[in-house]
Amino acid sequence: MHSLAERGVPREERLKTNISGLSDWDAARIFLEVVRCGSFRSAAERLSLSINAVRRRIDDFERQTDTTLFTRDVHGTHLTDEGALVVAAVERMEAAAFDVMRTSDSTANALTGEVRVAVTEGLGTFWLAPRLVEFQQAYPKILVDLHCAMRSADVSRHEADVAIHLSRPSALDVKLVRLGRMHLMFWASRSYVERYGAPRSAAELIKHRLVLQFADQIAAKETFESFFPGVPERDLLVMKTNVSSANYWAVANGAGIGVFPSYAIALGGKLIPLEVELNRPLDIWLSYHPGSGRIPRVRHMIDWLIEAFNPARFPWFKEEFVHPHEFKDSYMGEPLTQLFGGFSTEEQR
Repeated sequence: MHSLAERGVPREERLKTNISGLSDWDAARIFLEVVRCGSFRSAAERLSLSINAVRRRIDDFERQTDTTLFTRDVHGTHLTDEGALVVAAVERMEAAAFDVMRTSDSTANALTGEVRVAVTEGLGTFWLAPRLVEFQQAYPKILVDLHCAMRSADVSRHEADVAIHLSRPSALDVKLVRLGRMHLMFWASRSYVERYGAPRSAAELIKHRLVLQFADQIAAKETFESFFPGVPERDLLVMKTNVSSANYWAVANGAGIGVFPSYAIALGGKLIPLEVELNRPLDIWLSYHPGSGRIPRVRHMIDWLIEAFNPARFPWFKEEFVHPHEFKDSYMGEPLTQLFGGFSTEEQR
């Protein structure tokens, strides 16, 4: 039997026929991940698979579609023209599958079920988690899956129902809400200041020890290079980490000077804000798929999250910078969760 190509069937019709008969959607999903990540290695890391496993699934997918999807050379992986047609077709199928899932969700009991919230590790751990008890008490039958990670989640691909980001998402088919602004500052523990003094300028800061969190969404590497041009990291850093909690405890216990949001002082921590101007605000964005926003339990979560970052209630999320020393005058709400009050550090006498 001759193949469609050998029988002279046009390329677009041949691809349409092959894709319509697909049975292995897992391979199609991996194919999309390689396209979106730009390389087999990045896709493998994101999918928690080995590179060889990803390559095997792409080979399987090429056999299913009877198409060469990628060319490979010393410069990397490149999508072929036929591969680009397959991307468009598979993305339409992916979107249709998500619509089916969301429709199924919306017909379920409105205020029961699971809501997946993706958020950066620091905001999720230090700000949202202590306050989610409010949401749970109001909606006890809704299970909240709070996923804290510095990799930004894509709600258009159903990675989460709602996501919070520190940079504006680029996807066009999602709803966006600008929640507020996070203002970063330099902080140190009282014991560190007593031992080494408190720097008051960038020039003085170079003489001190730094502890920094390096993560994609906060662009720490770029911030370091712009604030300390020409200064190697090894000359200033005594520790770097990828998570906010480790970063906090290192600074709170006197390891060095760190960078945290201005609201750090409002959570019961034992840090002192320094007067070195950083001027690195980060806008906080909420994203959700329009279809998900029509599901009642997701809609309630969206409304609660908007209120949890309300700058009118919480001055540290305002457009303009409010110094932590002014919080007592500008914050008129209920006492905040003393997040660190139950933990022992050298600052607690």
